[in-house]
Amino acid sequence: MTPTPPSFTPQDSLVALMIAVSAADMEIHTAELVAITSLVNHLPIFGDYDSDRIKPVAQTVFDLFEEDDGLDALFGLIRESLPERLHETAYALACDVAAADGKLAQSELRLLEEIRHELQVDRLHAAAIERGARARHMKL
Repeated sequence: MTPTPPSFTPQDSLVALMIAVSAADMEIHTAELVAITSLVNHLPIFGDYDSDRIKPVAQTVFDLFEEDDGLDALFGLIRESLPERLHETAYALACDVAAADGKLAQSELRLLEEIRHELQVDRLHAAAIERGARARHMKL
């Protein structure tokens, strides 16, 4: 039996989702790490967040991904700590990380779909968020 994962703050949940999307294709790309770091360092929602928490949150995500029902456990932690008013924010951050390296693997797309479902993000709103992420991460 594995120990119960620690509780998350709302910011931890946002970071956990970004890390989960980055790790979904079994490879964390530098562009994704840069995106996560940049988002945590610059967005107002992370204004009082201790960036030293990123590493333990990431380890929790990686540990849960090794479990059979780890994704369900991760979503449970996130639902517990993330206010509904931040669900679209969480989805937007996940989309930004997924788009950061310019490639979307099937595993990332599936995880984004799961996030959208778990956080009950309206499909029309999700499409707008996805389009915005794609536009922000276009290359010449």
